[in-house]
Amino acid sequence: MTTAQQSLALFAGVVAVLVVASLAGFWLARRYAADGPNPTIENLNGRIKAWWWMVALIGLAFAAGKAGVIVLFAFASLAALREFITLTPTRRGDHVALAFAFFVVLPLQYYLIWIDWYGLYAIFIPVYVFLLLPIIAALRQDTENFMGRVAETQWGLMICVYCISHVPALVGLSIPGYEGRNLLLIAFLVLVVQSSDVLQYVWGKLAGRHRIAPLLSPSKTVEGFVGGVASATLLGACLWWITPFSPWQAALVALLINLMGFCGGLVMSAIKRDRGVKDWGWMIEGHGGVLDRLDSVIFAAPIYFHMIRYWWTD
Repeated sequence: MTTAQQSLALFAGVVAVLVVASLAGFWLARRYAADGPNPTIENLNGRIKAWWWMVALIGLAFAAGKAGVIVLFAFASLAALREFITLTPTRRGDHVALAFAFFVVLPLQYYLIWIDWYGLYAIFIPVYVFLLLPIIAALRQDTENFMGRVAETQWGLMICVYCISHVPALVGLSIPGYEGRNLLLIAFLVLVVQSSDVLQYVWGKLAGRHRIAPLLSPSKTVEGFVGGVASATLLGACLWWITPFSPWQAALVALLINLMGFCGGLVMSAIKRDRGVKDWGWMIEGHGGVLDRLDSVIFAAPIYFHMIRYWWTD
C-alpha cells in the first residue's frame, strides 16, 4: 500500500467513526429531548462537531505537505500562547519581552523546524531564549514579582511553542525504509492521544467511580483512566501499519504517549485551577480553547519525537 493509499484509508476510517458518532449523538439528542436539555449529550455533540472541523483542518494541512503542517501548528502555537498569556498577570514592563516572544521567538522556532536545523531548534527556547528573556525584562527595571512574571512567560513559551513545535518536527526525521511517510507519524500521535482523551471521558461516564484528582479535574476517574489508556493503547497497536513500528512497539509507544498525555492534562488543569478558570478559551465549541484540546499532545509530542529520533532514525 502506497503512502497516499495509507493516508486515504486512515482518513476514511476517521470520517467513518465521526459519521457513526454524529448519528449516535443525533439519536441521543432526539431520544432524550422530551426530558429537556441534557448537558452531557450537548457536550458530546459539541465535541463531535468540533472534531469535524479539526479533522478537516488537519486533512487540508496534510494535503499541503510539510508547509501546511508547519503553518497549522504555528497558528496553533500562536493561539495557545495568546490564551496562556491572557490568563497570566502582566505589567507594562513585560510588553517588550512578550513582543519578543510572539513576534521573534515563535516564528523563528518554526523557521528552524522548516529548515530542519535540529541542533538549534532543540535548544533555542530552553537555552538561549530562557537566558535572554529575563535580560530583556530586567532592562525594563520593573522588579515587582519579577521572578514570577519571567517564569510564567518562559513556561508559556515552553508548552505553547517549544512542545507543540515537536509535532511538525516529526516530518524532518529520516527513518530508513519509511521515506516520504512522516506525516503519518503525526496522524498516529494525534489519533492515539486524542482518542485516549475521548475514551477516558467515555469510560469515566460509563464506569467511573473513583476520582483520581478531584481538586484538579473532577471528571477524571481511575476507571476512566485505565479504560481509556488501555483502549487507546490497543488502537495504537492496531495502527502499527502506518508507522515504522512493529505491533508490539506501536503498543508500547502508544502506552507511553497516552500516559504523558494524561499527565499533561493534569498539569494544565492545575494551572487553570490556579487561575480560577474552567477553560483556557472558547475558540473550539465543546472543547474550550486550543490549550484545552492540545494539553495532552503538548506533553506527549516531545517524548514521542525524541523516542523516534533516538531509536528509529539513522
